[in-house]
Amino acid sequence: MISRRILQKKSFISGARYVCSAYVNNCVPPSSSVKKSLILGFPQFTSVSASSPTQFDLKSSYAIKKCGFSTEAVLDQPVGEVIDVPLAQTGEGIAECELLKWFVQEGDQVEEFQPLCEVQSDKATIEITSRYKGKVLQILYGPGDIVKVGETLLKMISGSQASTLISEALNETLPLPADTFETGSESVSFDRNNKGGVLSTPTVRHLAKEYGININDILGTGKDGRVLKEDVLKYAANIGLCQLVAHSQASSTEQLQIKEEDTACALSLDGCNFEDTRMPLRGFPRTMVKSMTMAAKVPHFHYLEEINCNSLMKLKASFQNDNSDPTVKHTFLPFLIKSLSMALTKYPIVNSSFNEESYEVILKGSHNIGVAIATPNGLVVPNIKKVQTLSILEITKELSRLQQLALTNKLSSEDISGGTITLSNIGSIGGKFGSPILNLPEVAIIAIGRIQKLPRFADDGSIYPASIMNVNIGADHRIVDGATVARFCNEWKLLIEKPELLILHTR
Repeated sequence: MISRRILQKKSFISGARYVCSAYVNNCVPPSSSVKKSLILGFPQFTSVSASSPTQFDLKSSYAIKKCGFSTEAVLDQPVGEVIDVPLAQTGEGIAECELLKWFVQEGDQVEEFQPLCEVQSDKATIEITSRYKGKVLQILYGPGDIVKVGETLLKMISGSQASTLISEALNETLPLPADTFETGSESVSFDRNNKGGVLSTPTVRHLAKEYGININDILGTGKDGRVLKEDVLKYAANIGLCQLVAHSQASSTEQLQIKEEDTACALSLDGCNFEDTRMPLRGFPRTMVKSMTMAAKVPHFHYLEEINCNSLMKLKASFQNDNSDPTVKHTFLPFLIKSLSMALTKYPIVNSSFNEESYEVILKGSHNIGVAIATPNGLVVPNIKKVQTLSILEITKELSRLQQLALTNKLSSEDISGGTITLSNIGSIGGKFGSPILNLPEVAIIAIGRIQKLPRFADDGSIYPASIMNVNIGADHRIVDGATVARFCNEWKLLIEKPELLILHTR
């Protein structure tokens, strides 16, 4: 009796496997949907009348279409799936970035790791690359917009056949009055928003928004159903919005003119009006607002000193005269950076930072000396890493590299982060001295004025011309006192006025 039951059960299982395998080779879509329940992890099908639209006959050859007996793994990313491409975390503490420019447009085919756009954070300019291969469906932000980390930059259709899928999906939707189509036995509602919206540029979307039109209602005449500017204007004219918008614009223009007459300052000679301009802060200027606001809460003090650069000028001139490398230009700044590093070795407290939460002073092991550089995009402070291990020639080359990257807005996060003390060479532009503000969390910053010829007295009372440079050291008075800064500055001054000592102590 037991053996008979086992034999019957084995026959039933074998039969089920046979039917399943038979269906795999017979891929005719069923005309009715499947009703199934899960018993002990296996799909069980109920035999019902085929007359009901939601039931089927178990004897039908299509009865087990949705049976999950398959050895093929489900694809994690099926072809044609809409993918949201977010703004990833670009650095520690970065919450938002400014979108500078796009390298792709809507409708472009994109390869894996291809650059999509360029963004600028508080620290650097970064290229965002694609993790997927597919086609750009919709761009959600334009140049100049502020994008928060995690927000979607664009939508993509994954897979190499993305363009075909988009055009086929749009073409299949248009003939159906109820916006539906049938797949097998199921009637599925199709909306163009299921594919992330229609194809259009941010400018066209903004135009449709001004008219109060849902852009998904407009039939695009461009490639792959792209909605063009002309399509929006034509649609607005057909529904009678053009005159209403024009009237609205006229009334708003009249209101604007009334306000301008109240606030504008007129010239008595030519009658021209001066208008105020609102300029949004982006990139490095936006960062400067945040950093300077925090630095203003820290108690500063400043120490001013003048340094005789006669010997340094002679050394620099001899280096430049004997220079055989046209790519290297010797200036005073690399000498000042190297001598500063040697002074920091004797006074490490000046090369430190303060942790307000734990009330700890962190003495930095590396001398990462930052140099303030004025660029068309604002003030930026890259730093030269581990100056104590570099020669003056190596510092010269690294400084040149950072300056070129800064002027082209190509500095990386690594170039800007990790500074321990800052030099601001304001004298290269003009000015005898300045009062610098701390670049937190650093505890010291030094402003260098221009070198000028001034009369000075020798020990015997004679007058001689001297090349004098003013330096102004700004320090965090919570960590450093005036006496420490004075001794540190004396050490640095000695190395600059007697550069032979700099050569003597260089490792």
